[in-house]
Amino acid sequence: MSGTYLGMPAFPEAAREAVRNTTLRGNLRHATHTIRDKRARAVAELDDWAELREAGKRIKDHTLRHLDRYLVQVEEAVTAAGGTVHWAADADEANEIVARLVEETGESEVVKVKSMATQEIGLNEALEARGIHAYETDLAELIVQLGKDRPSHILVPAIHRNRGEIRDIFRAEMSEWGRPAPEGLTDTPAELAEAARLHLREKFLRAKVGISGANFMVAETGTLVVVESEGNGRMCLTLPETLISVVGIEKIVPTWRDLEVFLQTLPRSSTAERMNPYTSMWTGTSDGRAGEGDGPRAFHLVLLDNGRTDTLADEVGRQALRCIRCSACLNVCPVYERAGGHAYGSVYPGPIGAILSPQLRGTGSEIDASLPYASSLCGACYEVCPVAIDIPEVLVHLRERVVQGGPAVRGGNRVVLKPAKGHAAERAAMRAARWAFTRPGALRTGQRLASRSRRLHPRTLPGPGRAWSGSRDLPPVPPEPFRDWWQRTHGGRDEAK
Repeated sequence: MSGTYLGMPAFPEAAREAVRNTTLRGNLRHATHTIRDKRARAVAELDDWAELREAGKRIKDHTLRHLDRYLVQVEEAVTAAGGTVHWAADADEANEIVARLVEETGESEVVKVKSMATQEIGLNEALEARGIHAYETDLAELIVQLGKDRPSHILVPAIHRNRGEIRDIFRAEMSEWGRPAPEGLTDTPAELAEAARLHLREKFLRAKVGISGANFMVAETGTLVVVESEGNGRMCLTLPETLISVVGIEKIVPTWRDLEVFLQTLPRSSTAERMNPYTSMWTGTSDGRAGEGDGPRAFHLVLLDNGRTDTLADEVGRQALRCIRCSACLNVCPVYERAGGHAYGSVYPGPIGAILSPQLRGTGSEIDASLPYASSLCGACYEVCPVAIDIPEVLVHLRERVVQGGPAVRGGNRVVLKPAKGHAAERAAMRAARWAFTRPGALRTGQRLASRSRRLHPRTLPGPGRAWSGSRDLPPVPPEPFRDWWQRTHGGRDEAK
């Protein structure tokens, strides 16, 4: 299992396989429709939802414009509170920092809070290679880990699994990771949750090191925030003696007042709750005296770039960094509902993944070059986004990058451009169109030839164009071009207008 899934087939091929899985499609349809219907009701309760959405957008845009200043402010505040800040330019550097910090504690086990950033860099695999076992404690992430699977949804990583499949995974795999599943375990939600609770309790009480991400970082105080629904995060953040948090540099909000906006929009957009059950906040370390306070005695913050600075440099694409990982766009996307998350070849599936992954990783691989096309451009994702990311706009922008040739390989501060593959016919067609549209005589002649030969035109395109026209009929060519019709019916009057 890879954190980045590079080497997977392009989206069309992966999606073609996924849509044949009727169980997967049934699971996805039921889950996404349930979540989005509940979200719509929760959002409708707020008369000022549009204003909150606009406020979130503006806060994020302001922060991204002044990210250098706020990153320094976070570092100073975390350090003043007793924490240690580390800077990681890419996944390899972040994994090396975390592995070294764990090894310095002398421990060989860590418990983890659900974290997209650590999945992005493949941290679990990197730790395993160093002899360190990382245990996921979120219920859905536990299911994915026990099943040797990959997450398929931002909020509900095991959305592609039904209760029967989860029961079978628990029965077969729990004993290999710790406490086995109870005898006679059924697929009722209460029994599955209790089995996970008993299995994880041993790990919570034994672990000396916890690893987390963060939903937000408050620059003015150096406070990190994790919002969750199960309480496992609270256990990981307070019980271990050492806490290591790997956080993308875009997760900053300037002030507590700014945080208040997102604590209203995130729960409603993700879990359709007015307020999430657990909001954990920590600033630095505890004082370490027995019986005094809770939380870690040592705290390390790893600030992760891994392509974010390159994304920030793109005036159109940078809006993807506003994302607060609510997953609302996945739940309304007709493409995600049918193809599922694995087809996107990234820990970030769905519409947001289709614009975020090609920017963080570049468009040099087959899977990343295909992601901007994994959309019908219906715009539903933009309508539900709580920070107003115009995903269709970025998708079209990235399609242009793929055709022209986009960032493929990063080395240090250099970006190496590679020519796009598989789009030679499209580029040739665009060049031909430009030539014709700048030569009125040639355009008129071509229109007349097309009209006179229209009975011979195929309904679908040949060759590479077959993929586009396989489910579409080409528009019929009119019996005569507009210019000829105008000349015949109006004698050419006011043609210049």
